[in-house]
Amino acid sequence: MSAEVAPEVTFRSFTPAEASNYAQFRRDYHPTLYNTVLNRHTSTGGKLDTLLDVGCGPGIAIRALATRFQHAIGFDASEGMIAGAKELGGTSGSGEPIRFEVSTAEDLSGIPDGSIDLITIATAAHWFNMPAFWARAAQVLKPGGSVAIWTYKSARIADTVPNAAAIQAAVDKFQKEHLVEHLLPGSFLSRNLYVDLPLPWSGEHPVTDFDKESFSRIEWGTGSENSLPGDQYFAVGEPDMDMDRLEALMGTTSAIKRWRKANPEKAGTEEDVVRLMRREVERLLHEAGVEKGKEVIRRAESGVLLVVKKKA
Repeated sequence: MSAEVAPEVTFRSFTPAEASNYAQFRRDYHPTLYNTVLNRHTSTGGKLDTLLDVGCGPGIAIRALATRFQHAIGFDASEGMIAGAKELGGTSGSGEPIRFEVSTAEDLSGIPDGSIDLITIATAAHWFNMPAFWARAAQVLKPGGSVAIWTYKSARIADTVPNAAAIQAAVDKFQKEHLVEHLLPGSFLSRNLYVDLPLPWSGEHPVTDFDKESFSRIEWGTGSENSLPGDQYFAVGEPDMDMDRLEALMGTTSAIKRWRKANPEKAGTEEDVVRLMRREVERLLHEAGVEKGKEVIRRAESGVLLVVKKKA
């Protein structure tokens, strides 16, 4: 997202109840992802004293990583998300509670210069003003500190699903007809696995504190050379998903939230955009011989991790 694009506001307006629902239906990440982050950070001189997770949401990623650090801080621009994170809690490796606070990625409020070893951003950087973030990150990171940014896309129906090709075509049509107008530039950054995410050396005002030569891009499930298995991105891979869970998960996405805001009279009814998609998936599964009440799907996932180092 460029500096001129208005910030995403859907997640920022989450209530504590919405944050709790988000935490329930969004999965944790696989140990391979976390270990890749930590190994890349420490093998290039990074220390494990203080972790800062930016855009932490209800605290999914920081709760897993905090035990490897003496101190851990989670920031999110949403008061509702932070309320949810505080309710769920968590501790660092020293036994100190994770500190959750409201702050934007561009401000990183109250963080002293040169105090952070690792900044993580889990499936959130596409909502940031990245040039402003990089400038602030350069200030708060210690020399040799790292920024680890990851995201994923999960739009392809696995080949093992009955009538997979027809379901995939229906999903693509559904996205085009109902949701494209509710996608923001950040949505496309994530869907393209951050190939266009602004990096410190990009743009008119490069942040020279970062080391371009040490930059790394690691992929999961993309089929590219050295890509890691897609089922090692999330903690349990993509589970078989029944229709209730599919509907609930889709309801946590920002595009669906914006569609429902634009169509309040249809939200939660049989004309809800998620319900329409569910019924079409059910129909196509039944067409392939799946019994009513036994409808499940599985999606094939791909993800990416970017690691940027501050110069030592």
